[in-house]
Amino acid sequence: MLQRIQTIWLTLAAVCGFLTFRFPFYTGNKIDANNVKAFDQLTASSHLLLSIPSILVIAAALIAIFLYKNRKLQLRIIILAIIISPINLFHFYLGTKKFVPGDGTYSLTALFAILVPIFLLLAARNVYKDEKLVKSMDRLR
Repeated sequence: MLQRIQTIWLTLAAVCGFLTFRFPFYTGNKIDANNVKAFDQLTASSHLLLSIPSILVIAAALIAIFLYKNRKLQLRIIILAIIISPINLFHFYLGTKKFVPGDGTYSLTALFAILVPIFLLLAARNVYKDEKLVKSMDRLR
């Protein structure tokens, strides 16, 4: 299980997904109900629309790690996570619109959210390569 490169990619995707809960994607000022500017950070735990897709992507990556014997199902789960991940990034982008325009910045830790789909794509590519290798070995028998 740990010898396969896709396990490393999936683990990195899950870790980056978890770090989006801890570190901010965007920091800046928001106007609260009393029309007062208040400093705030946008993390995955800030809103329900950010939390649910983030948890789904993390769970899919962790589940896919342990499906190393069933590569077809593993690939389907990774593809599902790849589909959910850009939706999650879009929700992060929409979350930045709630801040005062020009009074906030993207954090360097926003890279964690951007790296998740990249790591998932790399894992899917390696699972596909493994499946292709196994099929070619079955033809030789």
